[in-house]
Amino acid sequence: MWMLVPVAFAGKLLSAFRKPLRSLWSSLVPWVLWLRATLWLPGGQSARPPQPGRGEAQGSRGDGGQGPEQPITPTSVNYHFTRQCNYKCGFCFHTAKTSFVLPLDEAKRGLRLLQEAGMEKINFSGGEPFIHDRGEYLGQLVRFCKEELRLPSVSIVSNGSLIRERWFRTYGEYLDILAISCDSFDEQVNVLIGRGQGKKNHVENLQTLRTWCRDYRVAFKINSVINRFNVDEDMREQIKALNPVRWKVFQCLLIEGENSGEDALREAQQFIISDEEFEGFLDRHKDVSCLVPESNQKMKDSYLILDEYMRFLNCRNGRKDPSKSILDVGVEEAIKFSGFDEKMFLKRGGKYVWSKADLKLDW
Repeated sequence: MWMLVPVAFAGKLLSAFRKPLRSLWSSLVPWVLWLRATLWLPGGQSARPPQPGRGEAQGSRGDGGQGPEQPITPTSVNYHFTRQCNYKCGFCFHTAKTSFVLPLDEAKRGLRLLQEAGMEKINFSGGEPFIHDRGEYLGQLVRFCKEELRLPSVSIVSNGSLIRERWFRTYGEYLDILAISCDSFDEQVNVLIGRGQGKKNHVENLQTLRTWCRDYRVAFKINSVINRFNVDEDMREQIKALNPVRWKVFQCLLIEGENSGEDALREAQQFIISDEEFEGFLDRHKDVSCLVPESNQKMKDSYLILDEYMRFLNCRNGRKDPSKSILDVGVEEAIKFSGFDEKMFLKRGGKYVWSKADLKLDW
């Protein structure tokens, strides 16, 4: 076959020379392209155009694009349905750029799509999730996920300042875990960080919420962001007294456009600590059995994050690049661009006993 290629080309070239000189180039171009395609295409690679989205989808698995592309199962999803918040934490990396919140029916539709795609745990966050409609919107979603979708785990991350006991009376039975953000047991440090609101004492409120969680059978969890203002604090005594099921300890993280850079609403550089300082904090608290540490490396790509439009946020490049909404393209298509590292998710302990029915807590 290859002997015929130069012969065929010579014939085509000869016929081209019979045309006027001014049209020579236009006649040659198609045959040059034909020759290149004939010689290169048997290899199957050189002439193949890049497939849109393939690089992002492969990279989202955390394998560097090696091996066949496998679908990602959204086992655990964090839905930041609002960006609004009543606190002003200086290191916040999901800032109030919009006030948009999906209509309740649309949010439920998206949650059902996630459940059908394999979601087992949903975590509602913000912003402050209790700020919209005084927690009623959140309560409706919590009940929907537990009652209708039958999810094994439904959790919330909140600063706790807007939660009232009546919310527990109405929706507590549908909630598995309530995580309260508390970065210090020194109230002045909390105020300095931005977790302060008038006369309300953040630490005292934490104690009240711990009691309500026990009374209404909700597993209690604490989240702390370790930063420049609390890195030297010793929290062992207070954490052991509160006895949360998990104490998530995060290293303060910079995200471009959120808490870093020209377009950011926060500037968190002053809060950043080194890896060595973070390790020093962990070493000081190593005897706290419920401690779950998360460095910047573990945290950045190991969460499936949905924004207020139900778009997955890809943090691989140090910023939050959104996918298309799952409401428009479905979960399978949108999740390809999530940047999710499933291996790191498992390595950091992202899958754990997260249903209160299985926790066997002494209420």
